[in-house]
Amino acid sequence: MLSERIYQFRRNSGLSQEQLAEKIGVSRQAISKWESGISTPELEKLLALSECFDITIDELVKDEAFTQGTNEVPQELEKTKDPKAIEMKVGIGLCLVGAICLILFGAMMVLSPSAAEQLNAASTVTLSGSGILIILCVLSMVIGLALILRKK
Repeated sequence: MLSERIYQFRRNSGLSQEQLAEKIGVSRQAISKWESGISTPELEKLLALSECFDITIDELVKDEAFTQGTNEVPQELEKTKDPKAIEMKVGIGLCLVGAICLILFGAMMVLSPSAAEQLNAASTVTLSGSGILIILCVLSMVIGLALILRKK
């Protein structure tokens, strides 16, 4: 919320409401109203605040913007860049794909045995088509589990 951000940046800068008001050319009461959420600063005052705190307007008004005075990336973005987290998500996805394929294959065998027979007849490998499909699904699940459980 903008009111909280103004208060936070002012306190981090070590300024009183009066000192900040003096720097940007408004009354102390205006700063008090902005910080309490009673009113909001006009665009030119937002510009003056951002210049005073040495930040962008985005950093001033957006909650997810960078923290004051640093180029620190928000924690949500850091988590998505973590290679271990990405591996974990890929592993979970592979496990789910394998499990879903096995369930669908089992349903196909029960509901339409003729389709399973056609799959077996279409296979040019000595292992039947059903066997290949099962092996691929299980392999997907094993690779997914390996990625999930892998330690760095």
